[in-house]
Amino acid sequence: MILNEESIRRIKEKAAKYPRRKSAILPAITVAYRQVGHLNDDIYREISRIINIPYVEIAEAATFYTLFPKKPVGKYLIQVCHNISCALMGADSLVTYLEEKLSVRKGETTDDGLFTLISVECLGSCSTAPMMQINQDYYENLTRERVDQIIDDLKAKA
Repeated sequence: MILNEESIRRIKEKAAKYPRRKSAILPAITVAYRQVGHLNDDIYREISRIINIPYVEIAEAATFYTLFPKKPVGKYLIQVCHNISCALMGADSLVTYLEEKLSVRKGETTDDGLFTLISVECLGSCSTAPMMQINQDYYENLTRERVDQIIDDLKAKA
C-alpha cells in the first residue's frame, strides 16, 4: 500500500460527493500526488481499488495532465510554459538560463534534490508571459533577474 490512511480517507470522502464515480478521478489523483509527490502505475491501481474505477481510466486522466509528474521530482518542481505566448516572449531562453543556473537539463533534478526543471503546455497566464509555475505558485513577467531572486529565495527557505 502506497497511500496512507489519511489519503485513502480523503479520496473516499471526495468520491462520496459525486453522483458519478468518474468525477472523483481528478480529486483522487490530486490527493495521491500531494501525498507522494508523483504518480505511477502502482498509485493508479491503488486509486482504482479505492474508488472502484478501472485502472486504465485513472491512468488516462493522470497521464493527460502535466501537473502530475510521473517520477519523483525535487522539492521544487519548476514548470516553464512553452506555449505560444510564452514562446514568443522568451520561454526557450528562460529554460536555457535555468538549465545553466541549476546545472541540469529539462527533465532532470539538481544533485541536492531541490529543483526539477520541465517545460509544459499552457499554464493559462498568457498575458503575463513568460511565466513558470513552481509547485503551486505562479511566477509571471519573468526576467533573468527575477528568476535569480526566485531561485535564491527558494534555496534560502530549503
